[in-house]
Amino acid sequence: MVLLTLIAAITVGIIRLKNLFAVVVLFSAYSFLMASVMLVLDAVDVALTEAAVGAGISTVLLLGALYLTKSEEAPARFSSLVPLLVAGGTAVILVWGTWGLPDFGSATSPVNTGVGSEYIARSYEETHIPNVVTAVLASYRGFDTLGEVTVVFTAAIGVMMLLNRGRGKGETQGEADGVGGGENGEG
Repeated sequence: MVLLTLIAAITVGIIRLKNLFAVVVLFSAYSFLMASVMLVLDAVDVALTEAAVGAGISTVLLLGALYLTKSEEAPARFSSLVPLLVAGGTAVILVWGTWGLPDFGSATSPVNTGVGSEYIARSYEETHIPNVVTAVLASYRGFDTLGEVTVVFTAAIGVMMLLNRGRGKGETQGEADGVGGGENGEG
């Protein structure tokens, strides 16, 4: 409950702040708290991914974007009532949707009675990989994992291209900022 309370408090802070640097820092803290929640739920692989991607790479990309833009949010031109109502309605629907779920950790839930027990029983025999999660991701779902890696790589290339848009061909960051001079970049 402490982690969820901190996550809620950080979410309110993210919504209320106008300084974008502070928002990026809070986003990073939010990602670390979500990684902690995943760790408490015994999903170590998801926790590591959230810490690396959510708090690590995302923070670096957001700080890079912030470096290339303004550090204060532009004043709102429209009322925030409609987005607030949509977000509130979505939250109510999501909470309502959880009422039909089985109890958390129940041995008779579909998650625990499905194919998972087969993976646990046969993964080492079929793949010779001692870690079941690695066996599932690298062997049974290898093409799916390859697709996910391709999507993340493509997104990273897209972000790099967007951040590099303002520069001309062969132009370095120093030349784009007016630093340097001379024919060969000499000062």
